[in-house]
Formats: sequence, structure tokens, C-alpha cells
Amino acid sequence: MVPRNIFSEEHEQFRDSVRRFIATEITPYHRQWEKDGKVSRDVWLKAGAAGFLCSNVPEEFGGVGADFKYNAIFTEELGRAGATGPGFSVHSDMAATYLTNFGSQEQKRKWLPKMASGEVIAAIGLTEPGAGSDLKAISTMAVRDGDDYVINGQKVYISNGQLCDIVILACKTDREAGAKGMTFIIVESDRPGFERGRNLEKLGLKAQDTSELFFSNVRVPVSNRIGEEGQGFSIAMHNLAEERLSIAVSAVGACEGILEYTVAYTKERKVFGQTVADFQNTRFKIAELTAHVQAARVFVDRCIELAVEKKLDSTVAAMAKMIAGELQCKVADECLQFYGGYGYMMEYQIAHAYLDARIRRIAGGSSEVMREIISRKVFA
Repeated sequence: MVPRNIFSEEHEQFRDSVRRFIATEITPYHRQWEKDGKVSRDVWLKAGAAGFLCSNVPEEFGGVGADFKYNAIFTEELGRAGATGPGFSVHSDMAATYLTNFGSQEQKRKWLPKMASGEVIAAIGLTEPGAGSDLKAISTMAVRDGDDYVINGQKVYISNGQLCDIVILACKTDREAGAKGMTFIIVESDRPGFERGRNLEKLGLKAQDTSELFFSNVRVPVSNRIGEEGQGFSIAMHNLAEERLSIAVSAVGACEGILEYTVAYTKERKVFGQTVADFQNTRFKIAELTAHVQAARVFVDRCIELAVEKKLDSTVAAMAKMIAGELQCKVADECLQFYGGYGYMMEYQIAHAYLDARIRRIAGGSSEVMREIISRKVFA
């Protein structure tokens, strides 16, 4: 395999710690969390105490000031282990980045230390029933009233929605201004008028809480606004490349994990007096998948380097997200076939991997949207 040279010895020591944490604090409880529809808050506190949350947040705001590679390692290893329950990536790679890059000093001091410790769980409120990938179409409205905003609207498919203490909420502050009318506002979950809807029953990602959120005359101070009024769309676009890279990182990690335990299974399962691995079809198909995953790994590693250098653009991130996300679906589907009927049984990890993979072609921008972004650059 192509050697990975983007990580230092310190990064690999961090990876070892992450693997131990997942093995002891996540994997043994994950099936129960799937039944519960959410993870325990305790695992958030343990992840925070271990230094795994918001690791690239500056030390003055409670993080360790590490580079994005540490975030990528945590996300990658969660993907490899099939640990899809904890919404750590949304919290650390997305919500915290909004505050780090665009929040006021007061907002950073108030929220980032508690986010890094796991005391405060964050969600991002973008998607609405009538607005998915098209952020300009959101209708949740924040109306200025003196020193407050009064917010009314609805969000859906919000990861961490049942557990979150704050929501980085996308609102319209000017209904007629299109993209320039969008603003991000921090909304605490204990404010009057904020209501959590049902914990949505999903095809996969059963342990990750995903919710509807409702806002009825929710009053928040203007000081909760992130950046300037009307700056929300540009803030979202600025952060979107890294967000999509995080999805790609998780997807490639998941592919590698699926291949690893599938190879082990085919060496043990016997059909017609020989192991499944003895059949040429098995060896050739696994070889093909391994080559595709290796190619994706090299590309995604380069994207991680670009992200650290602050040179990752939206088109390259869209390529990484599309390639890795679709590959995860392909790997899960074709590997499940080697299990025969057992692959259809939920007691086997491959069945969970198959269900969890399907969201990769939708969340974070659908594959069709990724193709549109890429094509605009190609035909410019």
C-alpha cells in the first residue's frame, strides 16, 4: 500500500489513543445506543476529558491548538470502527469552526471551552423541510426587536438535535435579499419557544440523534449573532469545504474498516468445501475494491494537507466528498454479498455498515449537487 506520510509520530500516538478510546468507551455500548436512538452524554464528557473534542480550537479557548490532522484522525477512526452514533464531527469540525473563525471574543470565551470539555453539545441548524442543499431557500426568520432577535421557523434532519445545548442557527434576517439575507445566530436550547421535535427514525445511523427543531417567538440577544447581519451565506460557504472533507475522511475510514473485517470473514466462512476467500471472484473483487479505496485514500490525504494549509477549495472538497461517499456505498454493498444471508442479519457489522453508508450520497450536499459544483469549474 502507498505509505502515508502526512502524519507525524505525535499524530500516530494520538491515533493509538483514539483507537483505545473507541474500543473501550464506544464500541461496547454502540448497539444499545442504536436501540436508544442516541448516545449517552457521558461519552461526550469522556471524549472531552481525553482531548478529542475541538482539538484544533486555540488553547486560550479551551482547545489544544492542534492542526486539522488531529480532527481528521478522530473522524477517520470513528468511521473505521463503524462508530456512527456520537455526532462528534458536527460538533468539532463544523459548529466549533463557525465560532473559531467568525465568533466574537465573548462567544468564543463563553462556548468553546465547554464544547471542548463535552459539557456543551452543539448542533448546526441549516436544513428545513423546504430547503435542503439550497440554503438560499430557508424560511426561518429572525426579526430584529431592539437588542434582541425574535426567531420563528423550523429545522429538520438536525444531527445532535436531541442532545444539543446550543444550535448554530441559519436564519433569514432579510427575506428579500436572497443569499445576502442569511445570518447565523446562536440559540440556546433552554430559551422559551425552543422545542425539540421527535427523534427521527432513520434508515441507518440509528445511534445518532437526528431531530426536528421548532422555534416559536424565540428571543435571543443580538450578541448571539455570529458575524454581521447578512454574512451567513458567505460564512457557510467558507466552512463548507472542510465540512465536506470531514465526510470524505469518515467515508474512507469506513471503507477500510469494512474491507478489513470482510477479508477476515471470507477467510473463515466455507462454501462448497473451501473458504469464500479461495474463490477467484472473491479475491478479484476485494482486490478491485482495495485499489479504489487506496486511490481515494491518497486523494483525501492530499485534501487534508490542503485544509491544514488553508488551500482547500470548494470544488476539490466536492470531489472528495462525492468520490469517497459513493465509494463507501459501493464497498458496503459488494462486501455484504460475501456474507450471503448472514449479511442481511443485523447481528453482523456489515449490515449496519450497509445501512449507514447510504446517507453519504445525500448529507452534506447530495452527489448531484457535488457534480453540479464540479461541472461549474470544468465548464467555466
